[in-house]
Amino acid sequence: MKYWLVKSEPEKYAWADLARDGQTTWDGVRNFQARNNLQAMQPDDLVLYYHSVSEKAIVGIAKVVAAAYPDPSAPDDKWVAVTLAPEKAFAKPVTLEQIKKETELQNIALLRQSRLSVMPLTPSEFELLLQLGQ
Repeated sequence: MKYWLVKSEPEKYAWADLARDGQTTWDGVRNFQARNNLQAMQPDDLVLYYHSVSEKAIVGIAKVVAAAYPDPSAPDDKWVAVTLAPEKAFAKPVTLEQIKKETELQNIALLRQSRLSVMPLTPSEFELLLQLGQ
């Protein structure tokens, strides 16, 4: 199993939207590194859901339910999508400020590559973020 973090602006597609919908096609990614991360996702991988821009906090855990397939929103076959389903909302959001204060999270891609929308997490990063959200 691998661990990931995806970012979405809550005004565009919030955690509440994913919870309501039951699953979603995670499409529209147009960055090659993020696309490569989507291609590496496998069913049952766990994904932290981060509200970017206005909220800047991890708000829930999702699960990959379908591995990479051609992105239906793409104009060509260079891009992929995955299907995500909600697992559990965080009891309390884990803010970007909290993440920055954790010495064990200083190398997390969220801090090093802040514009990347799909990023891997190490098992220890994932566990620490989970603990902070409970």
